[in-house]
Amino acid sequence: MNEHTIADSLLSPSLPDSLRSMGIPELESLADDAREAIIGTVLRTGGHLASSLGAVDLTVALLHVFDPALDSVIWDVGHQSYAWKLLTGRAGRFGTLRQFGGLSGFTSRAESKYDKFGAGHASTSISAALGIAKARDLRKGRENVVAVIGDGSLTGGMAFEALNNAGAQGGRFIVVLNDNEMSISHNVGALSLFLSRNLSADGVMRIKKLVEKGLTSIPKIGDSVLSMAMRGENSFKAFFTPGMLFEAFGFNYIGPVDGHNMTQLIQHLELAKAQDRPVLLHVRTQKGHGYTPAEEDPAKFHGVRGFTPERDLVPPKPRSDEETGPGFSKTFGQTLCELADDDRRIVAITAAMPDGTGLAGFRERHPERFIDVGICEQHAVTIAAGLACEGCRPVVAVYSTFLQRAYDQIIHDVCLQKLPVVFCLDRAGLVGEDGATHHGAFDLSYLRTAPNLALAAPRDEADLRNLLYTALHMEGPVAIRYPSRPTKSNVVLEKQFTFLTPGKGEMLLESAAPADVKKQRGLCVIAAGHRAHPALRAVRSAAERLPGCAVSVFDPRWIKPLDEEALLKIAGEYAAILLVEENTRVGGFSSAVLECLADHDALGLARIRRCALPDAFIGHGSIPDLRASLGIDAAGLDREIMQILNEMD
Repeated sequence: MNEHTIADSLLSPSLPDSLRSMGIPELESLADDAREAIIGTVLRTGGHLASSLGAVDLTVALLHVFDPALDSVIWDVGHQSYAWKLLTGRAGRFGTLRQFGGLSGFTSRAESKYDKFGAGHASTSISAALGIAKARDLRKGRENVVAVIGDGSLTGGMAFEALNNAGAQGGRFIVVLNDNEMSISHNVGALSLFLSRNLSADGVMRIKKLVEKGLTSIPKIGDSVLSMAMRGENSFKAFFTPGMLFEAFGFNYIGPVDGHNMTQLIQHLELAKAQDRPVLLHVRTQKGHGYTPAEEDPAKFHGVRGFTPERDLVPPKPRSDEETGPGFSKTFGQTLCELADDDRRIVAITAAMPDGTGLAGFRERHPERFIDVGICEQHAVTIAAGLACEGCRPVVAVYSTFLQRAYDQIIHDVCLQKLPVVFCLDRAGLVGEDGATHHGAFDLSYLRTAPNLALAAPRDEADLRNLLYTALHMEGPVAIRYPSRPTKSNVVLEKQFTFLTPGKGEMLLESAAPADVKKQRGLCVIAAGHRAHPALRAVRSAAERLPGCAVSVFDPRWIKPLDEEALLKIAGEYAAILLVEENTRVGGFSSAVLECLADHDALGLARIRRCALPDAFIGHGSIPDLRASLGIDAAGLDREIMQILNEMD
């Protein structure tokens, strides 16, 4: 969808201010235009379609009731914020969504003044919004603060910690629960909405305060009578409404409200806005609303690549990525199933990502040994520790960026006790269009500091199979990090498994040049993980153009423990070393090698260069574009290798 196909209503310079004066028909028409723009753009760019479509009407209603220039609306995760972007001055650039140099697929403070808090990970909105509300109260402001959180994000422990704190803190604060999947209670009919709405009305609240004041003034028995009355009210309200949980946290519960009825949404947002205490507004929405295929299969349309609609089918758009092999996620899932067939101790754990991590097949094949804890990475790690205490072999499959949330549990609950938990980190390295919050750029750095933890990076899917087998036969914690995309190599997945000795790497390509040539014009590329194959391609190309040089490629395989013997040998034999990794250069694999050489007084033996991710947060774009821009693809490594070799002349 090109930018000029965006409806004129969305390009109006009066937005978002003009929404507050619009009538219901205009607002509904604007919502339709926003929905069409989202569908049309995601056809081309890919993105989080179902969740954003479900939140369109809610977004329009929020912008009608609140002033986004003054009030703060904080979106959880942020992948449902496409309509928010369209209606807050970014419609003209909406066609660049998730593209290199374009709009982020999540909220971003750097992108717009209307994005009051950046997001990308789940369960953060209530905490962030509560901090904003507290700052408002300290300066005696009166603006509104609204946290919008989905039912999935509400499974995260951080969300409940924030609810508990918000109820205790009191004051004006609104949480909108965008419920598009789970049923909090079966009591969700008209009577429930009637009671929660009318028990929250201004008149009722004033009468309630007067009664409370009157009862507490009765000598000796006033407090007891008030306590009995409040218990009676809560019991009555809980019987007819699904809000008892939130009332227990100190929130005034309102709902559930039809999230696609503009009149209802506005009416109840205004009611919530008028309260002087924490309010939770329960809004029921439909994922994919307005696009039939997404309505019928919201999971499939949660996050999609660019696609072409044809008879309500969604074939994936061809990609030009550099990888064409079998795929790490798929290989991991199939391998774990095979190993679990023969070892009943193996238990698979995921934090709400069974499909993304490749565990969907395990769930079907071994349902009794499959655990989905929801968006609770900390809990996933510690439940794995408990399983390991009792002789199980737990495997925690999680995206690299999300395991960051469980760092304390990794160190204290697993590593300190030397428990045999296997962490399988999908999406390690660059992930593409999801951008800075989702790149697995730090796992080598934050994991290699943990004592007792072995850390490995397979170069391809065949290596992953053997490393998973190896990890499950080790007596302590092991982490394996890999990308989801396949490698561009002729990978053969052998049926038999091989135990890969911890701390031993492999020379993939060794120059046959004599020792004096290696020391004068020799370069060894030491490439960690999935950067080994691009390094091989680059080295072979360089060898053809500079036949007088000695070039080799070494795959360390293990980041911890390092193959120190091999590294010291390489440093003594070659004139130069190029260290390659798809992790931040701060504290990662190349840092580990430098530490090793320094500890053995070997730093001066060879010239050392590093190709790694910079000490910065990397934006969004396709993985090939990002790798090319950072010089860590085959072409970039080729340039670096040629420069090093030419400097030796």
